Order: sequence, then structure tokens, then C-alpha cells
Amino acid sequence: MTGEGPLDLSESQALRRRAVAVDATLAYEGYVLARDRLVDGAYPLYGERASGAHIWDVDGNRYLDLILAYGTIILGHADPVVTEAVLREIRDGFAITLRKRVQVELAELLTAVIPHAEKVFLLKTGSDATSAAVRLSRVHTGRTRVIRWGYNGWHDWCATRPGGVPTEAQAVVDSFDYNDLDSLRAAFERHPGEVACLLMMPFEVDPPAPGFLAGAAELAHEHGALFVLDEMRSGFRMAPGGAQERYDVRADLVTFSKAMANGYPISALVGREEVMRAVGEVHISSTFHVNGAEMAAAVATISQLRDGAILTHVERLGERLQAGLAKQLAEHGLPGRVLGVPQMPFLRFTDPDEAARGRAHDAFYTETTRRGLLLHPNHHWYVCGAMTDEDVDAALEATASGFRAAEAAAHG
Repeated sequence: MTGEGPLDLSESQALRRRAVAVDATLAYEGYVLARDRLVDGAYPLYGERASGAHIWDVDGNRYLDLILAYGTIILGHADPVVTEAVLREIRDGFAITLRKRVQVELAELLTAVIPHAEKVFLLKTGSDATSAAVRLSRVHTGRTRVIRWGYNGWHDWCATRPGGVPTEAQAVVDSFDYNDLDSLRAAFERHPGEVACLLMMPFEVDPPAPGFLAGAAELAHEHGALFVLDEMRSGFRMAPGGAQERYDVRADLVTFSKAMANGYPISALVGREEVMRAVGEVHISSTFHVNGAEMAAAVATISQLRDGAILTHVERLGERLQAGLAKQLAEHGLPGRVLGVPQMPFLRFTDPDEAARGRAHDAFYTETTRRGLLLHPNHHWYVCGAMTDEDVDAALEATASGFRAAEAAAHG
């Protein structure tokens, strides 16, 4: 963990100054969502290396990493089994025009592990997979409208910012209130016979209420629509079979990426054969879809997760972290809530005084970063298999310091 003194971020800040001249995402505040923002000046922006549960920034500061590349890391950074599998593909040539053996192996593995997966379509990004799911749903049902919930990517049909998006693209897309079946029912009833699919994350910060996901699937089918789960975050993190396995729900199509390959860029759309046949009627293509390196990473990752032992370890550590955070909140008397599932915990300050809440928020995350704990201030965190009980102890030492700073700032 980083020491108790001031955090030296001079090299990171120097790189940022250079980047502003050439990198549009920094020059024009190019955050995907406003909540992606960090606490200005408190966070490192450039990393040098990573191993296991830790990363090092360009200034040499070491952090226990609970951002984990927004959930793409499940085993731990630079997992040696995954690295060796990727290196074998690289040494043999991973982009050779022809399909590689590993593509068959990965598809077979996905159909074996994911509930109700009969056919697989391998892609590159999460946005690829969710947009492919929408396109297949439209072909299969002969309908156009989509009901969606959660963050589903950046393509026109689900972009979170209106810039550059034709109004027509989102005019056929509706949303609803999470954990509220009446809100979902109303969305279907506004457009009877028009909805191709209900596409949603199984949860984000709040877990699904008992029966909610099954009720959502039932409503979709009642209205002749497909039920599509966006498991970018929950897949290969909640259970080997994802949210379908954990919450005992069945989807027609499911999308995966992130933890699927422990950081390597690959995604998958899986589902019922009857629906997946629509792949033959749509145009979805990329030069890089058949590259073998990322497929090898996915096989090596899923193979290690398949027996559930690593994910049980992740859940147990997350439970310990959440319990410790809740105890510390209570001890300091700070208005706040510990949220999320253990694999993806989060903390939210809830002081009704907006100014006091903002001061507590910034002080907490500034202090925990200074103490060598990398938490995202506005996006849920993640636990990985390389973390240990000692890491959780160190994290809670950092958060205890963070709560003391937050308490002082809130009352300051």
C-alpha cells in the first residue's frame, strides 16, 4: 500500500499535460458517463504495471486495485495461466485469416458453462454483443422497438449522450424503473405488439428483488418479446453460469465480455438455437472477430473459474469488505449506505446536506487513494481472485482513515 505521506503524482500529471494536446478524451472531457469522473487531483491517471490484486502508477505508487479495469479483471492482473495461453497464440500467429482451433474450444466451453446456451457468436466488445442481440431480436420477432435498462453500450440505440445520434434511433427505445414490474408492464402496454426484446442488466448497484428477473422474463414473453440479459458485469463474476445461474432465471439471449477473458478484448452473444439462427440474416462483422489471442485468454479464464472455487473466494472477501465498511460507517455516524452484491460492492454517502455530502465524498476518496486503495468514487467496485484476507484488512485500514477524513470534512 502507498505510504501515509502526500501522494506524488508528478509524472502522472506531466503525462496528462502532454495528453491534453493530442488525446481528445482528455482534451474535451470525454467521459462516457458523468459518473466516470474521479476526484480531480487525487487520482493517478497513468499506470506502469499490474500484478495480482495490485497496480503501480507511473510515479511508482502501489495500490490495491478495486476498480480492476471496470470489472474486466476477475482472476487478478497478469494471471500467469492466461498470459501463457495468450503468448502461445501470439507465438503461433493469432491473426491468420483462417479460424483457429481455440475458437471451437471456446464456443464449446461457453455452451457447456452458460445455462441454456445452444449457439455462440464471438465478437470483440460489449457494445458489439448487445447491439448484435438487438439486431437478432428484431429479425426473429419481426418487430423494431426495444425496452432496455442499465448501461448497454455506446451504439446509437443506447447511447447515453444525444450528440451525433439521430433522434429516430432512440425513438424506438424505451426504458423502465428497475425492480418495478408495474413500470415494465406499462412500457410494454404503451406499444402493444411492437417490442422485439427486453434487454437489461440483471442488476447494477441494487440486487434484483426476489422474483423480479423471472417476472421481467415472463412479461417479455407474455408480450411476444425476447428476454435478453446483458451480463457484461455479472458474467463470470457472480457464478460460472452468471446471473442466470445465481438467480435461477432463463434468458433467450445473453451477452458477455469483461471478466470473460480477464481483461482481453472479446465478447460473446449466446442463446437459444431458434433465435441464434438469425445470425444468417444480419450483417455483423469485424476483421478482428477471428483473432485467436483473446479467445485463448477466455478459455484460460473460464477454465479456472468453472469449478466455482475462485468465485466463492471472491464472494467471501466481498462480504468481509462490506461488513467492515458498514461497521465503520456506523462507528463514525456518517450518513451512508453500503450497497451492491459482495462481488461488486459500493459505498454511497447520503447526507441530505448536498455540500456536506460532497465534502465527505471527496475527502473519503482522496484519503483512501493516498493510503494506497484504488476505489472508484462513482462506480461500483470489484473484487478479484488474487485478493487475500490480508488485502481486505489493508483495505479496511485505508477506509477507516477515509471515514475519519470524511467526518472531518463533512463538519468542516
